[in-house]
Amino acid sequence: MEAPSRPSLSRLAQASDDRETRKSTGPGFIGTTFWAICHFAFYFAQQVAEVLAPLCLVIGIGWMALPRALSAITTGSASSDPQAQDVMNHVVGSIPDHLTIGSHVMTPGGLIFDGFLLMAIAAVGATLSAVAARNM
Repeated sequence: MEAPSRPSLSRLAQASDDRETRKSTGPGFIGTTFWAICHFAFYFAQQVAEVLAPLCLVIGIGWMALPRALSAITTGSASSDPQAQDVMNHVVGSIPDHLTIGSHVMTPGGLIFDGFLLMAIAAVGATLSAVAARNM
């Protein structure tokens, strides 16, 4: 039994009857443009969320853990100097439990929640940009 011969390059370069040839028609161009804009918007949202999510999480966790860590240091038996304890108590007391910027109140728990919310937005953006890329 003989193996079939390889097709020549000139035959591969020609369009065959079973292949679809795409023409740049009006509705096709509009659909491609729509999906390209959707892909851009979702991918942009994904990129912004991927940058801001870890930042919010790290700041929120650090802000929540810092006063607890400093208060654990001041109440420990190792620091027997009362003057050092007063300084550490002052430092712990000067860390705010919330910040108000305009009408937005930022708390450590809120930043952690925002970080997880941004991670969810990044996942949704990745999914929708993949769907938009597939439909392009």
